[in-house]
Amino acid sequence: MTIKYLDITGVGIEFDTNGSKFRALQNVNLTLKKGEFVSLIGHSGCGKSTVLNIVAGLHRATEGGVVLEGKEVTDPGPDRAVVFQNHSLMPWLTVYENVALAVDQVFRKSKSRAERKDWIAHNLALVNMEHAMGKLPGEISGGMKQRVGIARCLAMQPKVLLMDEPFGALDALTRAQLQDSLMSIQAELGNTVIMITHDVDEAVLLSDRIVMMSNGPAATIGEILPVNLERPRDRLVLAEDPDFVHLRQQVLAFLYAKHDALPEERPVQAEAAVADPASPKLAAVQGADDSGTREHDTEAA
Repeated sequence: MTIKYLDITGVGIEFDTNGSKFRALQNVNLTLKKGEFVSLIGHSGCGKSTVLNIVAGLHRATEGGVVLEGKEVTDPGPDRAVVFQNHSLMPWLTVYENVALAVDQVFRKSKSRAERKDWIAHNLALVNMEHAMGKLPGEISGGMKQRVGIARCLAMQPKVLLMDEPFGALDALTRAQLQDSLMSIQAELGNTVIMITHDVDEAVLLSDRIVMMSNGPAATIGEILPVNLERPRDRLVLAEDPDFVHLRQQVLAFLYAKHDALPEERPVQAEAAVADPASPKLAAVQGADDSGTREHDTEAA
């Protein structure tokens, strides 16, 4: 019997677009076990980010809903931390202060100042960034900035870590290093993770299951692929592993087939809505006040 930790049931959502209704998702059902790593993959516009935003509490589903440990998700909260493709660090704060922003918000009443200081250092050490505590975001590389963003989310001790293409803007070598770091952290902490990716190899390498989305509008889950590869996983060994290759081929076959969803229900508009990065709701899931100016990182790692 599957133990339900995070339950997405019958989720559909419509947005008002220029006076008409746009249906982004239709009847999305997915259950995650505690400690499971699930990737969402599909073509652009298939509603992956919309699913993530609903789980984060940034969007309310038109029908259906999300339940986390028996409690319905209606708003953002520190139990669901989001790592975006852009690191979203405050450029005027040091690495340490960026993480402290989240720690103070979540643990001000439950941890002493000394405990919070140790906790910040611990989470920076998890992502190998303890040496850069005093640096500003402009003084470190893109990959290092993303490590700090991950540390900030981990420091909130979320029940679910939500990752929206967290390595998509990085070069191949840095991306591989962060993937390996994420596998090590997840193995140590047992985080429950939902990650959006367009990278098939990344999905197979990191995931326990791969959720493949059909094309939108009215997108839904087309197929769920279990990834029964032993952990820990070594990318060099897996590169020639027949099971890895077969899983990769299955995902590619689905994507190349360009699965459509409910074509009779498709509206004219074809762009899925996503959360506005400037929305004040993001403060709750990032552990920071987004009312200030956000730096957009274009620096190569």
